[in-house]
Amino acid sequence: MLDSKSMLVLKILANGSVGGSYKIFEASDIISALPKHYRTDSEGVRHILTHLERQDMISIKYDDDDTYCLAVLPYGLETLENERPNKREKHKTTLIIFLSFLCAFLGAILGVIVTYYLIKVI
Repeated sequence: MLDSKSMLVLKILANGSVGGSYKIFEASDIISALPKHYRTDSEGVRHILTHLERQDMISIKYDDDDTYCLAVLPYGLETLENERPNKREKHKTTLIIFLSFLCAFLGAILGVIVTYYLIKVI
């Protein structure tokens, strides 16, 4: 399981590399691609990249003074793919809750109307 900052860094790396090939990334480029509230320093990027490598999501060929040659591995790409449906499921859950409430409300109103007409007839 990845925290949100690591997931964002993985997305940045996946968008920057093509087809699992190695590409050179500067720590400053990764930092500038992060949203402002997730910004970190080069040491933070180093820790995140080390964590991603230990999770077998990326492969670091070499690193030299905040310059990294790395590739996103298939497991990292799979993690990104699996993360996308979770957002859809949250929207579906919210929609289901709303529709359930709406149907219950309409059912209650219909029950009151039917009861009113039954009392009126009797």
